[in-house]
Amino acid sequence: MTKTNDAGGFSAEERAAIAQRAAELRAEAKRAKGAEKAAEKAAAEAADVAAKIASMPDGDRELAERLHAIVAEVAPDLSPKLYYGQPGYARGGKVVVFFRSGQQDKTRYSTFGASTEAALDDPSGFWPTSYALSDPTEEAWERVREVVRRAAG
Repeated sequence: MTKTNDAGGFSAEERAAIAQRAAELRAEAKRAKGAEKAAEKAAAEAADVAAKIASMPDGDRELAERLHAIVAEVAPDLSPKLYYGQPGYARGGKVVVFFRSGQQDKTRYSTFGASTEAALDDPSGFWPTSYALSDPTEEAWERVREVVRRAAG
């Protein structure tokens, strides 16, 4: 047992242990606050993506909804996030796959794409990073599902 100081208070070792525990409690509180902020941010980003999809014109909205459902099923660890104003799905804040509305971009077709964060690398040194979506068949949706699975790693 450590002796107390002459004033009847805590020993130096006890004071150090108390200070260490106080620092641990402050760090825990800071982590909890950070986790709460992260959860709020994730919820806001998911709401932004849902609102963006809901505002899309007919046709593109259905494509985006289907892609959203596929990502949620196949890669639930990816979080919805707007990416250049369009739906994206990220890990650690970095977008892995995304959707571009052709109607909103005023292009011929919508696009499903993968960023450089996607795990799609092919040993040949050549692989696609985006795909046109124009009234895809069920077979095409299965291919999208596989690309999402591979991209998410």
